[in-house]
Formats: sequence, structure tokens, C-alpha cells
Amino acid sequence: MRARLAAAVGIVVLGAGMLVTAPTAGAAGTVSDFDVTVGNTYTRGKITWHNRSVTVSGEQKSVAPGNCRGTTAFTLDAKNKELGVAYSPRSACGASEKFSITVPADVSGGAAVVRICLDDGASPVPPKYLSCKRYGR
Repeated sequence: MRARLAAAVGIVVLGAGMLVTAPTAGAAGTVSDFDVTVGNTYTRGKITWHNRSVTVSGEQKSVAPGNCRGTTAFTLDAKNKELGVAYSPRSACGASEKFSITVPADVSGGAAVVRICLDDGASPVPPKYLSCKRYGR
């Protein structure tokens, strides 16, 4: 009887452990790294995936005061349809600037892909994109 009880308790504990550690597919708040570099300039940081938006935060760097850099982020669905776009609020000109932008993705499950571009920091938008990379959820 004790052997059966010990086996049953072991199975319950093992099952509970699997429930606690099992990852949730597409979980809100999942974080990914990004890095878009062109020469000595870049935009890099973290992508935080939410259910109806994406937060892109990090640092953008420009080496020369006359060559500003900014960050543009696009959210896309699984069929590459654009859901939203957002631009870093300030450009980095001969310096490094921290930024955080929220990009809408108002569909069930949120964005499947984020496209992040290092841009020339031009205003008014749209800026000239120097390089872009795609990051999947």
C-alpha cells in the first residue's frame, strides 16, 4: 500500500512540476533581443510582445552630429500584413539616445513579426531606412 501511495504522490508531484515549467505558446510579455547595425551606428535593445501591441525599447546611436539616427518599428501579422508603425520620439545626432515605443498590433494574438529599421532620423516622417531586420514571435 505504501509503495502505491508513494508512486501516486510521485506522479502528482512530477505532473505539477510539468505544469509549472511548461511554456505558454505566444505568451504576453515574452521578450526578444534585436540589433540593427550599419557601420558604427545602430539601434538595439528588447522587443516585448503583448497581446495587442509590441514595445520596442533600447538605444540608438549616431557617430556624427550631422548624421542622425532613429528607429522605426512595424508590426505584421502572420501573412505579412502591416498592423502598425511607430517611430522613436527623438533622433540621436552624434550621440546615443535611449528610446521606448509601443507599436499597435490590434488583432487576436497580437503581432507575429516585428520589422525594426535603423533610419536617418528625418522629420517629418517617413525617414529613409538604412537597414531593417525582421524578428518573429
